[in-house]
Amino acid sequence: MPWLILIVAGLFEVGWAVGLKYTDGFTKLWPSLLTASSMAISVVLLAIALRDIPLGTGYAIWTGIGTIGTVIFGIVVFSDSTNILRLMCIALIVFGILGLKLVSAD
Repeated sequence: MPWLILIVAGLFEVGWAVGLKYTDGFTKLWPSLLTASSMAISVVLLAIALRDIPLGTGYAIWTGIGTIGTVIFGIVVFSDSTNILRLMCIALIVFGILGLKLVSAD
């Protein structure tokens, strides 16, 4: 269950990272409230997951999920670059997350 909580925390991290784009420097009320809510939920869920997952592993996976999700969102919604070097770097992050999960398996 802690791994599922960590994944959901990572998804909320994607939500607040993407939300920052829509807050216009926290000058728009509803996007700012949704972004702040996503931040709070993400951090609380991370804290809960870290009860049972090693700190370094949990934090790295949480930020990795946030990074990968945000990059994918940027590619799909904002037509961000998809050059091969960028995609290879994203693949390295994915392999790093998988590796951390495998060496942390109980």
